[in-house]
Amino acid sequence: MSTKILNRYTGATLLTVDAESLSNANLTDTNLRGADLSNADLRWTNLTGANLINANLINANLINANLINTNLINANLTGADLIGANLSKADLRWTNLSKADLRWTNLTGANLICANLSKADLGGANLSKADLRLTNLTGANLTGANLICANLSNANLRGANLSKADLRWTKLTGANLTGANLTDTNLICANLSKADLRWTNLSGANLTGANLTDTNLTGTIKD
Repeated sequence: MSTKILNRYTGATLLTVDAESLSNANLTDTNLRGADLSNADLRWTNLTGANLINANLINANLINANLINTNLINANLTGADLIGANLSKADLRWTNLSKADLRWTNLTGANLICANLSKADLGGANLSKADLRLTNLTGANLTGANLICANLSNANLRGANLSKADLRWTKLTGANLTGANLTDTNLICANLSKADLRWTNLSGANLTGANLTDTNLTGTIKD
């Protein structure tokens, strides 16, 4: 199926997809539920409002793709390349994004409840106001990420790299940050109540106004 033909299917249901011809396609509001798009070339593709529930996007190339308001519930994006993609307000609940490349991705206001982002690269990503409750971020790279006003309650950030990340007014209640790297992190007014920060590196971190009620700081490295 050529890109030209796909552009005529805006808002349609596609039962069969030629995954090699989707770059730059317009798939706005298209129903791709359960579609096999593994290894697909989706660079610059417009998937605004598309239905990708349960879709297979393993190792897909989604560089600079537009996924605003896209439904990706329970989709598999393991190892996918999403550098520079726009996922603002996307629904990513229970989505598998393990080892995905999400550098400089826009995830503003995205719903990532219970998503798997273990070992994902989120360097420089914008996650402001994102809902990351119960999300698995073990070993993830969040260097320089924007997490202002994000909700990371009960998230697993064990061994994650959050150096120079912006976590102002971020909710981290009950989060597991064991062994995480928080050097030079901005935690002004962050809520870390009941969080586990054992053996966390807080060198250079700004904790002005942060809530540390019942926070476990055993073995924490500080200035």
